[in-house]
Amino acid sequence: MADAYEEIRTWDQFRLRQSIRNGDYTAHTAGLARGTLQTNVAIMSAEHALDFMRFCQRNPKPCPLVGVSDTGNPMMFTLGADIDIRRDIPAYNIYRNGILDAEQPDITDLWQDDFVAFALGCSFTFERALQAAAIPLWHIDNNTTVPMFRTNIETIAAGPFHGKTVVSLRMIDPSDVDRVVKISKNYPLAHGAPLHIGDPGQIGITDLSQPEWGDPVSIKGDKVPVFWACGVTPQVAIEAAKLPIFITHKPGHMLITDVHEQAEVPNHTTNPNQHGETS
Repeated sequence: MADAYEEIRTWDQFRLRQSIRNGDYTAHTAGLARGTLQTNVAIMSAEHALDFMRFCQRNPKPCPLVGVSDTGNPMMFTLGADIDIRRDIPAYNIYRNGILDAEQPDITDLWQDDFVAFALGCSFTFERALQAAAIPLWHIDNNTTVPMFRTNIETIAAGPFHGKTVVSLRMIDPSDVDRVVKISKNYPLAHGAPLHIGDPGQIGITDLSQPEWGDPVSIKGDKVPVFWACGVTPQVAIEAAKLPIFITHKPGHMLITDVHEQAEVPNHTTNPNQHGETS
C-alpha cells in the first residue's frame, strides 16, 4: 500500500485526474500532483450561487475563491484542460436539506442544468512548500487525511449560508513554527498563514485526538498545534442553509487543477445567474 502511494506521488496531474475519472484512484490527494493547485469544491443551484459567492468574499481565509463554472457547464475551463467537475474528484459528498445523504465517486447522474460549481483554494497546496523546507507533516508521511475540526469562530453570513469556521491541524516542532507562518502566508489562495497557534481550547476544540473530519495525528512530544482555516467550512455553512441539494468534495479528496501552485489565478469568475456568459 505504501509503495503504491509513493508511486502515485510521482504522477502528474493529467495522469492522476485520468485515474480518478476512470474510478481507479479514490483516496485522498495530500502530497499528490506536486506543483499544481488543489481545490475544495462546492456545487449548488444557480438560485443560491450568488449568495454563496458573497459568503466566500466575506470569508476569504476559509473560502479563497479560485474558480467558478458557467451555469450548467461542468467543465472548469479556467482551471485547466479537460477538467470535468462531475468526474474528476476521488469522492463526493451529497447533501440534501443540509444533511449528508450519500458519498459517491462520480456525480454525472446528479448533474443539473442549473448547477454552478465553485473551486476554493486548499491547504494541500502550501504543504509542498513546507515539505520542501524540510518541515515534516505527519499525515503525509503516514498516508492519512489531515485532521479537521469545527471551531467556535463564526463566519460572516450571506443569505442562508452561515456557521462556524473549520480548521485543519498540523503538529509542528516549536523551532519550525515561525518558518511555517512565513511560508504559508505566501499562499493566500491556499488559506495563507495559520488562523491559530497553540491552545486548541481558545478556538473551541476540546480533544485533538477526535477530529470531526479526516484522521487523528500523533500529538505526542513537544510539538505545537497549528491550525489553518479550512475549505470544509462551506460544508458546515450548508448544514444551516438546508439547500435541497448541495454537493462537495469528500474532505481530503480534492480537485487537482493545471494551475501552478504559485501562480496568480486569473479572475475568470462568472455571473452564476447567466447561462454560458462570463463576466
